[in-house]
Amino acid sequence: MMKKIVILLLILACAKVTFAQFSDSTHYYVKYASTGSINRTNDGNSWLLNNLAGFKISKKKISFNAGASYVYGKQDSKVTNDDISAAMDFNWYKESRRFYYWGLASYDRSFSLKINKRFQSGLGAAYDIIQRPNATLNLSDGILFENSDLFLKDTIPDVYHTYRNSFRVLYKWVIKDIIVLEGAHYYQQSLSHGNDFIFKSSNSLSLKLRSWLMLTAALTYNKVNRTDRENLLINYGVTIEKYF
Repeated sequence: MMKKIVILLLILACAKVTFAQFSDSTHYYVKYASTGSINRTNDGNSWLLNNLAGFKISKKKISFNAGASYVYGKQDSKVTNDDISAAMDFNWYKESRRFYYWGLASYDRSFSLKINKRFQSGLGAAYDIIQRPNATLNLSDGILFENSDLFLKDTIPDVYHTYRNSFRVLYKWVIKDIIVLEGAHYYQQSLSHGNDFIFKSSNSLSLKLRSWLMLTAALTYNKVNRTDRENLLINYGVTIEKYF
C-alpha cells in the first residue's frame, strides 16, 4: 500500500482546475488532498483513505493538467477499495476563454467497481456559462474511445472497446474567500450499447484556514452499469494548494 501511495505522489495528480484567469506568462498550480474516515465498534471496524494530487501548467491560450487519485479501504480486515485513477488533459482556449477545446487520456483500475483496467482517450469542447472571480459553471461534451478489461457478475472476464459520448457539468463557488464549494459530474454513454453507461459525481466543501490550507469534506459517487457496481465515498480531511 505504501508503495502505491508513493507512486501516487510522484505522479502529481488529481483535480482538474480551470477556474483562475491567467496572463500570457506561464503559471503553475499544485494541489494535494488527503481525506478519510475511521469507524470502530464492538462489532467490527472499517477505514478508508482517499488521496488526490494535481498539477497544472497554464498560459493564456493553452493549459495542461495531470491528475491521479488513490482510494484504499478495509472493513473487518477485508479489502473494500483498492482504486487508482490517473488522467492527463489539455485545454485550448479561444479569445474570451469561455469556450475551449479539450483532449483527454485516462487510466482507471478499481477493485470496488470490478475494473481490472480501463483506458479512455478523446476530444471535445467546453463552455463557461458562468465565469466570475468567485463562481464558475462549465458544460463540456465530447467523444471518447474506451478499451476496458472488466469483471461481469464479479467473476466473468469481459474485455471490450467502445466509443462513448462524455458529458460533464463542472462548478465552483467561493463565498467570501473562505468557503469553497466545487464539484464535477460526468455521464458517459456508450454509442453502441444502450445499457452501457458510466456515471461519476464528486463534490467537496472546503473551509480555508490559510490561502494554501483548507479543511475539506468530500462526497464521491461512481456507477458502472456494465459491471452493475457502484461506490459512494463520504470522507473529510485537508487540502493543500498553491499557485505560483
